[in-house]
Amino acid sequence: MTNDLFSARGAAARAARGPLAARLRPTSLDDVVGQEHLVAPGAPLRVLVESGRVTSGILWGPPGTGKTTLARLVASGSGQHFVPLSAVTAGVKDVRSAIDEAERRLGEHGTGTIVFLDEVHRFSRSQQDALLPAVEDGTITFIGATTENPFFSINAPLLSRATLWQLRPLGTAALATLLERGAATEGVVVSAAVRDAVISLVDGDARAMLTTFEVAAALAHGRSGDGAEVTMEDLQAARSGVLHLRSADTHYDQVSAMIKSIRGSDVDAGLYWMARLLRSGEDPVFIARRLVILASEDVGMADPMSLVVATAAVDAVRFIGLPEAQLTLAQAVVHLALAPKSNSVTVAIGRALADADLPGHEVPAELRDAHYRGAAELGHGVGYRYPHDDPRGWVPVAYLPAGLAGRRYYEPSPHGAEPQRQRWRAEREGTPPNEQ
Repeated sequence: MTNDLFSARGAAARAARGPLAARLRPTSLDDVVGQEHLVAPGAPLRVLVESGRVTSGILWGPPGTGKTTLARLVASGSGQHFVPLSAVTAGVKDVRSAIDEAERRLGEHGTGTIVFLDEVHRFSRSQQDALLPAVEDGTITFIGATTENPFFSINAPLLSRATLWQLRPLGTAALATLLERGAATEGVVVSAAVRDAVISLVDGDARAMLTTFEVAAALAHGRSGDGAEVTMEDLQAARSGVLHLRSADTHYDQVSAMIKSIRGSDVDAGLYWMARLLRSGEDPVFIARRLVILASEDVGMADPMSLVVATAAVDAVRFIGLPEAQLTLAQAVVHLALAPKSNSVTVAIGRALADADLPGHEVPAELRDAHYRGAAELGHGVGYRYPHDDPRGWVPVAYLPAGLAGRRYYEPSPHGAEPQRQRWRAEREGTPPNEQ
């Protein structure tokens, strides 16, 4: 009883004095900001929690997107005991101890256990294997959290027994909502300009935003007391102090400078900013991932090989590590910077996503799946023309829903390899290229 009392007092003290990000941690799925694709009413993860059918899973997403928070809410929402472990400090002995306790808890009280392993990618293959028997026989429900691609960092047997839940960086609206809650908790006022400035610094990382804002709010309090307004000067001072702990220069500013230099085809500047990131201790895999994004976003079909080079760089960096990986990163930067540039793919997917949000556009009957009994009676697949039966390799068929006929999402640029795509499309549509 005494231990429970002290534990309760400790929890209350942490709730009152802990970091702002911890104090704002949601206590129910309704309080979660962002990740609507997982936790909105009717979304898959929420349905599993509310129905008590939670299975083992991997929460995969960038830092500060709510992986630990979601794991705790899944446990509380499903009525299971929650055992948090970190792969940074825990070992196989800790995992086996948690499994033994879970077995006892299940046998004595009929209560399930969720074992949450943060940074699961830091566990070796053999350490991950220690989880398998207990996951397979239902002794525990395992939930892992990782910022790394689980297909590279998680054992295939463990991954096959877990549902993969991908978390997304928080958008501007979600971060603004969190910042408003933070301002209310700290008792300060925030202008729209300061709010937008804070959000622009953090690249979708809610924890980084709240950490910076907490320092800025403390500075405002020290100057004017309760109800003080957080100024740009407070934000700049907080940003300098918080980021100074990580490196001499601002992390996201360096990343932005590297991306913009490569986008601008300045190979030397791209190499310089990449080198600055490495010198500041940046994870080389993070740099490689950003290059993969750039390969599609800013080079695209003007040089399709750029995506191959960038994804190969990710694999190579994982395989060899630093210091040799700097050669791989440099090669990728040089290739991407000197490649012809096009954002036509970025524009195309943006247009397609906008139309995908529109209701009422059903799959045409001839394009529907016809590989089951009774499909023909429904008209599915009837009238479909197989392109390979035509000597041209294509047939003049409308594949978009009727209400979207004639939509153009992809518009090839005149750079690099894209004119060839333009000529092929013109041939297919029977339209001269200069009339496209």
